[in-house]
Amino acid sequence: MQTSPYGTWTSPITAADVAAAEALAEWLGFVGEEVWWTETRPLEGGRSALVRRTPDGRTEDALGPEWNVRTRVIEYGGRPWLALGATPDAGFVFTHWDDQRVHRAAPGARPVPISPEPTPSVSPRYCDFALVGSEVWCLRELVSGPGETGTRRDLVALPLDGSAARDPGAVRVLARSHHFMTGPKVAPDGGHVAWLGWDHPTMPWDATDVMCAPIGSDGTLGPARRIAGGPGVSVGQVEWAPDLPGVLYALSDQDGWWNIHEVDLAGGTCARCPRAEEFGEALWRIGARWFLPVGGGRMFVVHGTSGRQLAVLEADGALRDIGEPYTEWSQPATDGSRVAAVAAGPGLPRTVVLVDPRGPGIEQLRPAALRHPDHLPQGHHSILRGENGEDVHAYVYPPRNPDFTAPADELPPYLVQVHGGPTTRSQLIANQEIAFFTSRGIGVVDVQYGGSTGFGRRYRERLRENWGVVDVRDCATAARELGERKVADPDRIGIRGGSAGGWTAAASLAAEPDLYRAAGIYYPLLDPEEWRERGTHDFECRYLDSLIGPWPQARQRYEQVSPIRRAHRIRAPFVIMQGLDDAICPPVQAERMLALMRDSQVPHSYLAFEGEQHGFRRADTIAACLEAELALYARAFGFEAVPAGD
Repeated sequence: MQTSPYGTWTSPITAADVAAAEALAEWLGFVGEEVWWTETRPLEGGRSALVRRTPDGRTEDALGPEWNVRTRVIEYGGRPWLALGATPDAGFVFTHWDDQRVHRAAPGARPVPISPEPTPSVSPRYCDFALVGSEVWCLRELVSGPGETGTRRDLVALPLDGSAARDPGAVRVLARSHHFMTGPKVAPDGGHVAWLGWDHPTMPWDATDVMCAPIGSDGTLGPARRIAGGPGVSVGQVEWAPDLPGVLYALSDQDGWWNIHEVDLAGGTCARCPRAEEFGEALWRIGARWFLPVGGGRMFVVHGTSGRQLAVLEADGALRDIGEPYTEWSQPATDGSRVAAVAAGPGLPRTVVLVDPRGPGIEQLRPAALRHPDHLPQGHHSILRGENGEDVHAYVYPPRNPDFTAPADELPPYLVQVHGGPTTRSQLIANQEIAFFTSRGIGVVDVQYGGSTGFGRRYRERLRENWGVVDVRDCATAARELGERKVADPDRIGIRGGSAGGWTAAASLAAEPDLYRAAGIYYPLLDPEEWRERGTHDFECRYLDSLIGPWPQARQRYEQVSPIRRAHRIRAPFVIMQGLDDAICPPVQAERMLALMRDSQVPHSYLAFEGEQHGFRRADTIAACLEAELALYARAFGFEAVPAGD
C-alpha cells in the first residue's frame, strides 16, 4: 500500500464511469408475467427508455430508440405509461417527451397518438393513467402561460380509438377539484373514483384532500367530496382494497408520520400499523407509490426512517420484512403475489429486483452496473448534535482506496453534500459519485438537515420559514463536529449540492465565510425574491411561503437569507453548473450571481449546458461537472489532482 496525501490518490473511478453508471430505473409495472420499467440512459442523451423483462430472462426495449417515455407534468414528471391488459399483446399507452402526447402502442407496431396535438397557445401534458372500458383516464395539465394563472389541471378520459388525436372535442373532462391533482384511482367495482388535490400556497407534504366521487352508468362523475386529509394532514398516496368494497387505503401523516390508514366512504379512518416510521415519501411526482394492496387485507409496503425496508403488512397489522440484504426500496409494483422494485444498500447499487415471499430469495432483473466495488466508501449513519440540541442526521463516507493510505499526521478534506428538495432525503447506498471523491482521498458527509423527510413531520417542519437558516446551520454543525472529532481537516471543508442543495451551498458560503474553502453548485435557486414572483414553474411558485414566509410580510427574511443579497460576503472559490433549458431554476438565477461576482477577487467559474433541464441527464454533462469540481477542490485544498483513471 502506498502512502500519499489525501486528494492525490490514484483512482480507477473516472467521471465517465460515474456518468455511465447513472442509468436510473423508475415507474415499474407488471405486464402479465413480465416486469416493465422506464430507464434513464445518460449515454443516449438522457432518453427514458421503456424496458421489458421477459419470463425467459431477456431484457429489451419495448419501443425504438426514437421514443422517450417521460412526461413534463409539474416539471418533475409522473407515471408515464400503463399496460392495457394482462399480456404484452394487449398493448400499452405512454407519454412521449418530444410532443407530450399520449400514444398507444403494441409490440411490433408503430405507436399512434390518442391525445390532441399541442397548439402554439396551449401545451397539454398527461400522466398517471387508469384503464376504464374503452377509455384511458388520467391527469391532464394544460400550460398556456407562466405561473398559476397559465396552468390548469383536470381529470380527463381519452378514447382508446384515437379519435381525440383528430378531434380535441373527443377528450372528456371528468373532474376539476383543485389547482393540483393526482391521477384517478378507480375502485375495482367501478363505482367510485378517488384522487388527491391541493391548492396554492400548500405543498402536498403540507396538506392534501382525499377526494372521492361516484361514477355514473354513463361514465360521468357525480359530486366529489373530501373523505380524508384536510388542513395540516399530508396524504401522499391512495389505493383501493382489491377485494373489500368501499375501502380505501391512504398514506397519511395525521399522527405525525406517513403511516397507512384505512378509510371508508363516510370518512372514518383507522391506522393499519401505527409506527414512528415513514411508509412513504413526499409527493414530488404524480403517481408515486410506496404501498400495494394485494387482497385479504394484506399489502406490500416500504417502511423505515433513515432507510426503507420492503415488508408484507398482514391483515392483523403485523409487519414482516422480506427485503434483506437491501436497505433501500422504491418504485414497487406487484402482480398480486410477487413484488418488483428498485433496491439498493450501502454496498449495493440500485438495481431492479423481483421478490416472491413464497420463494427462495431475491432475483436481480437488471444487473447493477457497479465498477470497482473495492473502492466504494464504507458509509454509516451518524446522529450529530445541533447547536440548539436538535438531532442532525448525516451519512458519513470516509476516504477509502485499497491501494493508498495517508500520512499518519494528516486529516482528510471533506465535502458537505446537500441534497435537493429540500423536502426529500438522500439514501445510504453504493454511490459512484461519492466514490469518485472518496477514492481520491476526499471524505463526504451527506447531511439530512432539518426539513428532510424520513424522520417524521416535526423534523420536516424544522425548516418551516427557516430555509437558509436551519439547513445552513445543520450543514455547519456536521462540518464542525467532524473537525472536532478529528475525522476531517477543519481547514479543508467544501460544500456541494444541486437545486435546493445548490441554494444551501451558496447560502453557506455567505453565512459561513470562514468555514468553507470551496463549493460545487448545481442548477441553484439564488434569488428567492425574483424566483417566487416570476422565476419558476407553477408547482413550486408558492413553495417559499412555507420555506421562508408569506410575501410581502416576510420580505425582510427573504433579504436576510438570499445568497444574491449576501454575495459580497463570499470568499471561497466556487463553480456553478447550469442547464440552459431549466424551467425550475432558470439560468438567470446563476447569471445574476455571476454578474455580482464579476469584479470580485473570488475565483469562480460557470459551466452552462444546452439541452439540459433541472437535473442533468447526459453522460458528457455529468462527467464534465465532476471533473470541474475535482479541479476546484484540488486548488482550494492544496493538492495536485491526479487525472481520473491514471
